Amino acid sequence: MSTFAKRERLLLADLLEAEGPDAPTLCEGWRTHDLAAHVVVRERRPDAAGGILIKQLAPRLERVMAEFTAKPYEELIQLIRTGPPRFSPFALKQLDEMSNTIEYYVHTEDVRRAQPDWTPRELDPVFQDALWSRLERSARLMGRGVPTGLVLRRPDGQTAVAHRGTPVVTVTGEPSELLLFAFGRQSAAKVELDGEEDAITKLHETKQLGL
Repeated sequence: MSTFAKRERLLLADLLEAEGPDAPTLCEGWRTHDLAAHVVVRERRPDAAGGILIKQLAPRLERVMAEFTAKPYEELIQLIRTGPPRFSPFALKQLDEMSNTIEYYVHTEDVRRAQPDWTPRELDPVFQDALWSRLERSARLMGRGVPTGLVLRRPDGQTAVAHRGTPVVTVTGEPSELLLFAFGRQSAAKVELDGEEDAITKLHETKQLGL
């Protein structure tokens, strides 16, 4: 049975193939070849992927990233399409759906929105609800380091507190856009911000959003 994670994975693979290895992305310093290598390493090299979050493992991650970035671009895309190997934690369907739905949605938008001719993507309400459910659970983790209070608000009024503090900035948008904002893609997210002007400026400029 198809899942959101599988759908977003295949969309990302198709997009990477269409854009080629040297297209820009929203990930600072990364072209599409770098992004493809990151996705494969995260899924296939758990011994190194921990360096994404754990500082002590960062040197190993850098070495493994260099190894995979040296691989042919077409090979990386095929590995993405193939999905996680059996030994990967992401081979478990529930974990794949829980973790990779967001991963692949965000990285697809990293590629799409870095192109000058990108257009908004229509997402169905069921997918928006799925993204909101994941955002609610992870909002405080992603907002833990921001310099202001931060509330994420859907157009229907549902809210998630990402960071307690004052002054408070309320960010309103569809779950897909709030997710991009919370992952540090502030400039690319289609949202409205309400709060003190200085606090909004700080929130737009902070590098502390995301994992």
